[in-house]
Amino acid sequence: MPRVAVITDSAADLEPVEAAEAGFSVVPLIVTFGPDSYKAGVEMSAQAFWERMTAPDAPFPTTAASSPGDFRDAYEAAFAGGAEAIVSIHVAATLSGTIKSAQIAREMLADREIHIVDSQGASRAQAILARMAVAMAADGTAPAEIAEYLARRASDLRMYVALETLEYLKKGGRISGTRAAIGTLLSVKPIISVEAGVVDTPERVRTRAKARERLIEMITARPIERLEILHTVTPDVEQFRDEVLARATGSLDPATVSIALVGASVGPHIGPGCLGAAVLYEAGS
Repeated sequence: MPRVAVITDSAADLEPVEAAEAGFSVVPLIVTFGPDSYKAGVEMSAQAFWERMTAPDAPFPTTAASSPGDFRDAYEAAFAGGAEAIVSIHVAATLSGTIKSAQIAREMLADREIHIVDSQGASRAQAILARMAVAMAADGTAPAEIAEYLARRASDLRMYVALETLEYLKKGGRISGTRAAIGTLLSVKPIISVEAGVVDTPERVRTRAKARERLIEMITARPIERLEILHTVTPDVEQFRDEVLARATGSLDPATVSIALVGASVGPHIGPGCLGAAVLYEAGS
């Protein structure tokens, strides 16, 4: 079987060292504060991003997709390192132009075997698929079969995040100003979901405690296969993880559940003080 390299982008919220230890590489997206631009996770860590994001009078950050040339360079490096095929897993096409850059890079290397997968989500939802790809490649699964399986399982992925405000989603263009204004007027704590690449706000509750309880209910509503806890510099995240695990059902191994600080590629769209999870539900559940 061909040796398979697995590649994702920095919207997966994995620092480069963590990604390398997991067996895949990361192409960084760009985050910009005023006149200053950085490669997410490379030139600006997740912790450094939040320090800058929450600093007094900091300009609102914007994000941009990696260029096709960045992806071409990453693909060529993988092939130079001995890969015979690549499975490239990326933030949903509905949320970013990143996957389009990856597709253009694949066209630049038309004589190479490169499979591109839309995760239909972002953050650690991508990471869940990337870890699965590495395990399948290690078992000798053919690259095309890996990509096909991941594309199918992406329909079982969900993200749920309790926000402090909808303002950041509005500024990032992910929801309308009207929806954000309604949430502000009602003084609610919104919960967003990401399913099939679509950001929705299915829940609006009045207090932080009620939002947390409803969030746990949503996460644990179905049997769970894999889980990643997300936060944006939120102090009680470990307690939240324990509360979720206490109510989770399914084949989930609690030892595999990590806590991820959302980084510079996703953080500008949700803001500080958030809790949430990326969840892969058991197929057919």
